[in-house]
Amino acid sequence: MSKERKRREALVYHAKPRPGKIEVVPTKNYNSQRDLALAYSPGVAVPCLEIEKNPEDVYKYTNKGNLVAVISNGTAVLGLGNIGPEASKPVMEGKGLLFKIFAGIDVFDIEVDAKDPEKFIEAVKAIAPTFGGINLEDIKAPEAFEIERRLKEELDIPVMHDDQHGTAIISCAALINALELADKKIEEVRIVISGAGAAAVSCTRLYKAFGARDENIVMTDSKGVIRKDRENLTPEKQEFATALDLHTLEEAMEKADVFIGLSMANIVTESMLLSMNPNPIVFAMANPDPEIEYNLACSVRDDIIMATGRSDHPNQVNNVLGFPFIFRGALDVRATIINEAMKMAAVEALAELTKKPVPEQVNIAYQKTNLSFGRDYIIPKPFDPRLIEEVPIAVAKAAIASGVAKEPIEDWDKYREKLAGLVGSDQKMIRLIHDQAKSAPKKIVFAEADQLDVLKAAQIILEEGIGEPILLGRKEVISDLMGSINFLEKVLIIDPKSDEHNEVKNKYAHVFWEEQKRKGVTLYEAKSLMRERNYFASMMVKNGDADAMLSGYSRNYASVIKPVLEVVGKDKGVSKIAATNMMLTDRGPIFLSDTSINIEPSAKELAKIGYMTSQIVEMFGMKPVIAMLSYTNFGSSRHPNAAKVTEAVAYLHRYYPDLVLDGPLQSDFALNREMLEEKFPFSEIAKKNVNTLIFPNLESANITYKLLKELNKNQSVGPILLGLKEPIHILQLGASVDEIVNMAAVAVIDAQQKQKK
Repeated sequence: MSKERKRREALVYHAKPRPGKIEVVPTKNYNSQRDLALAYSPGVAVPCLEIEKNPEDVYKYTNKGNLVAVISNGTAVLGLGNIGPEASKPVMEGKGLLFKIFAGIDVFDIEVDAKDPEKFIEAVKAIAPTFGGINLEDIKAPEAFEIERRLKEELDIPVMHDDQHGTAIISCAALINALELADKKIEEVRIVISGAGAAAVSCTRLYKAFGARDENIVMTDSKGVIRKDRENLTPEKQEFATALDLHTLEEAMEKADVFIGLSMANIVTESMLLSMNPNPIVFAMANPDPEIEYNLACSVRDDIIMATGRSDHPNQVNNVLGFPFIFRGALDVRATIINEAMKMAAVEALAELTKKPVPEQVNIAYQKTNLSFGRDYIIPKPFDPRLIEEVPIAVAKAAIASGVAKEPIEDWDKYREKLAGLVGSDQKMIRLIHDQAKSAPKKIVFAEADQLDVLKAAQIILEEGIGEPILLGRKEVISDLMGSINFLEKVLIIDPKSDEHNEVKNKYAHVFWEEQKRKGVTLYEAKSLMRERNYFASMMVKNGDADAMLSGYSRNYASVIKPVLEVVGKDKGVSKIAATNMMLTDRGPIFLSDTSINIEPSAKELAKIGYMTSQIVEMFGMKPVIAMLSYTNFGSSRHPNAAKVTEAVAYLHRYYPDLVLDGPLQSDFALNREMLEEKFPFSEIAKKNVNTLIFPNLESANITYKLLKELNKNQSVGPILLGLKEPIHILQLGASVDEIVNMAAVAVIDAQQKQKK
């Protein structure tokens, strides 16, 4: 993607469909005059008076306990420097977005026009009563040190400058694990720190808290090694000045065990790397380009343990592993401060989590057979679903133990359950799907590429590395549309109706005719059919000229599925294909089947739909927990519509005893664990979170998924076809660009799985 296109896409993303990335959403009813009278005057006076009598009740009656301020003066924004408060706002909004999606924390971003530390401190103190916590962001050193110190002392809510402590916490967890793998002790290793800003200082202090010794630490800045004989050092640099006779980074690196890079790109050379001790630990964390390129470093030292700040290499030191979960734990016990004990607890939780078995959905997302603790896995992945439980609990326990928690937690099991349900993981699931597809991109044939939205999606697929698009349709139309959206990359364009690809069409026609000639298809008819894009595209997949196919944007379902079934057919053992939609809800992904194909399935067909859906759920790294739905619970009705569900459940229990499923169940009982456990404690899915719903007929499934999509604005991925021999999927008529991109990623994952088999 060209720089200009990246620039334009970034601007459009932030400007459309409405400016910015976050909004305020009401959490109470507001539909009636009664609601409004309670929300505001006169009803609002009641909690106001209660809070006046007892200020602590502000946590009981307002959102203070779940509200964090992300505050900056714009003096050190990312790699952009001192760009001012207004220009820093997109970054602060982005931070708010991360707080919300990873830990369910609400954020107001506040940009303060005050470079003077005293004025900045006074501004923050003045607004602090609004918030349960303060996240300081992008404030330049050395002012950042004084600002954070003062605010921590003078406020009774958690305050953290993430630029300092976020990187420190994540890198420290990685360092602890790397040292274990290298069989080295933190008290003995020689550590070189490149950089002397806020992050470098905080990292070094935290390493010392875990045992690193002053005499073994060498810190460098743009002038070289920070030595005790240097003049005009800031107090922070004086703290880490060395008495060793070293002057340059090159000298410091000789016989070093650990390099921590928080400086600038490409300042570490191959010779520097070679001069380090055996099993060197190198954290090159400059962004976007590290102090030494990952592949180069690994080629120079095969004994290296390497981490960067980038997502395209193993061991990404990413602050999002820390700040959302640290604040979550601090807020939930109403900690008055984020102290060293809490930060150290977060470090230990991250380090320990890395050593535990990785959830299958994370393995799948990163195309690993089994991610496990080792040189390429010393820190959890950012989308590990266990983070929301493990880190906040560790932080909360440390806050209680260190005496800074105003509201200690007593029931930790209940708290863990609450944490697990906090984040709906909708966008996280999309990210996992995209990452899984990117790990092994495939060729995708788009059968309707002369439709603008399909072409836009194909462009995104190519630029994001999800797959390699092959465009079918009228060539001149596609070329014109590509020009209109600045789609400049070269891709294969095929018009099946033209004579340009007659050789391929003839080949496909003969293959198709050989398979269909005893069903009344003539060779002439076969050749004619190959001029139709859905036949041609299906044959591309069947013959290995494409790995996956998408169609259906502009044509009804029946007209697309017919050629697909004739060309590729059903998978082995499948009598009828089906479809499922993955709905991304507040409670996590829920699969709904059959939403598109089987109008009134029999009991056995219903059972097969349940089994095929379970395989798709597993494909996304989740363990299926299946509810077979009806209008009745557990055979309380003998009507044939209910009886067939009972029969389907019995069939599945008999032939697939390892599946976790039950029914017939009404939908509310299936989704409400408390109701199900109270009324039907014998159920096999009692005490479990159902993630798969099998409907008794197409009518109920289709109506439900479209209601969820429109009324609750739940994002839908699908329909995902079940039971086809090849990875072919059919879009909803008029699907959005995002929906097409998501389905393309699903098609790639399907291709990955089928190729493995």
